[in-house]
Amino acid sequence: MDELRSTKVHATILILALMLGISAERVDAQTKLLRFPDLHDDRVVFTYAGDLWLAPADGGSAVRLTSHPGVELFAKFSPDGRYIAFTGQYDGDEQVYVVPTAVGIPQQLTFYPAAGPLPPRWGYDNQVYGWSPAGDRVLFRSLRDGWDMGDSQLFTVPIAGGLPTALPMPESGAGDFSPDGKRVVYSPLSRDFRHWKRYQGGWAQELYLFDLASHETTRVTHHERADRDPMWIGDAIYFTSDRDGKNNLFRYDVTDTTRRQLTRHREWDVRWPSADPARGRIVYELAGELQVFDLATETSRPLSIRVPDDGVAKRPSRVSVAGMVRDIGLSPQGERALVAARGDIFTVPIEHGPTRNLTRTSGAHDREPAWSPDGRQIAFVSDQDGEEEIWLVDQDGKTPPRQLTDGHQGRLHDLAWSPDGERIAYRDQGQRLYVAEVSTGDTQQIVDDPAVFGLTFAWSPHGGHLAFSVGEANGNRSLGIWSVGGRARMITSDRFTERSPSWGPNGDYLFYLSPREWRPQIGSFEFDYVLDREVLVYALALREDVAHPLPPRSDEATVEEAGDDAEEKGESQDGAEADGTGDA
Repeated sequence: MDELRSTKVHATILILALMLGISAERVDAQTKLLRFPDLHDDRVVFTYAGDLWLAPADGGSAVRLTSHPGVELFAKFSPDGRYIAFTGQYDGDEQVYVVPTAVGIPQQLTFYPAAGPLPPRWGYDNQVYGWSPAGDRVLFRSLRDGWDMGDSQLFTVPIAGGLPTALPMPESGAGDFSPDGKRVVYSPLSRDFRHWKRYQGGWAQELYLFDLASHETTRVTHHERADRDPMWIGDAIYFTSDRDGKNNLFRYDVTDTTRRQLTRHREWDVRWPSADPARGRIVYELAGELQVFDLATETSRPLSIRVPDDGVAKRPSRVSVAGMVRDIGLSPQGERALVAARGDIFTVPIEHGPTRNLTRTSGAHDREPAWSPDGRQIAFVSDQDGEEEIWLVDQDGKTPPRQLTDGHQGRLHDLAWSPDGERIAYRDQGQRLYVAEVSTGDTQQIVDDPAVFGLTFAWSPHGGHLAFSVGEANGNRSLGIWSVGGRARMITSDRFTERSPSWGPNGDYLFYLSPREWRPQIGSFEFDYVLDREVLVYALALREDVAHPLPPRSDEATVEEAGDDAEEKGESQDGAEADGTGDA
């Protein structure tokens, strides 16, 4: 009995240890997707799941500050830490609000109708950037006086209430005040939510110093890449730039005008940095987590923050994907439909039977399915192994999917089975055309299209050849053909653009579209020439013995012979006189 009791005690201790281990793991788990942080003394504020949260500056559990269904973001501590200004969606649009850090109700500071909701690439209206050095006004960017979504200006609004005041710069994106409040560092452009990386065109942001009294402007950065997120701390301006390939922190000394790189992250970008001038720190996003950069030691340390929640979204559950279908297709005989929805591949019966989920990869994105010509397999694109590759799965879903290709980096598109089912053609985001052998997975690059977009291709009726349209140096597109066991060769010149190749059913012709017809007509409104009928369908004969697809034809009138007509007329008259029916 004592031995049994001892065994039970040991089992209980083991179970409790396991439970405590699980509990500790949950407490220490780092929450991802923490965004738009700001730091003051011993607290950090950030946006998570559309709400504002407060957490210790050394990491730990977060406490919810707001809970409205609309998003709250771009939170900024006041210089004394008593208030937090932010952009909130409380009454249907985006306005500037301020809330006490301890407890209180958010107070609305701006009331001019916002231009939002905007497309994701334009970000938000009434975007909070910070405070005046005295802490009596909130600095924000507004579209209220712009002609289009790219024209914005910096304003300040008093927290005591009153109308916003525009800063003198006619156009501006992000900005920050100097410690004495007499100057501003800013970027004339705002493109913070654009997805362009390593961009070097006219929308690449540069930073300037602006004297609020004299209106004197001094350029701070001189690089072809974007320089953004300015922060003025002491005698230096800190900002981010992707001039080394990733967004990293840089420092500009206002006194001697020298520039220096501070961080050297190689895998992820430094996003949305925000300064704590009193303690010489900068907090920023990195890979969905928060990092704090110490200006004195010039080192970064991660913050481990857990946002508590009830885990409802993490529980396994059944989700209807009826409204999430993005790719569709049919089985070769049309008995079942093929769809991709919410990251999985499904087949749906046309009339009778169950819907089948063929992949069930909740942690991967499966898309662009294509049914094999014999109906046995379905090819699709999936990132199950970390990069997008082509996978195959049996149409009945009885066996797990298998990976066909390996070694790709980037997006894959437009899977096309050869009619004999032995190969799959596809392209990647770099406009490179590939052919993969279904039996072995061996992959061959057919062509590297130098154009940004426009690569199209089509298999011949028996699968022995692949036609494609590729860009030329002069901007036109030409047609080429790749043959199994051979090489790719061009079959048209660069004189005109040829695109969208399609084979005839017998392989005699290659049909394509080409904008080479010039038939201007007069527009009825502007009284000017309009070209709207330039694209026609063309056919290219693939052998010398192929007849013209539309041989010349001419409909001719039927001509009756005069002699025959007179003879028939006479016979009719004689007959009429014989039976007494003729005219008297």
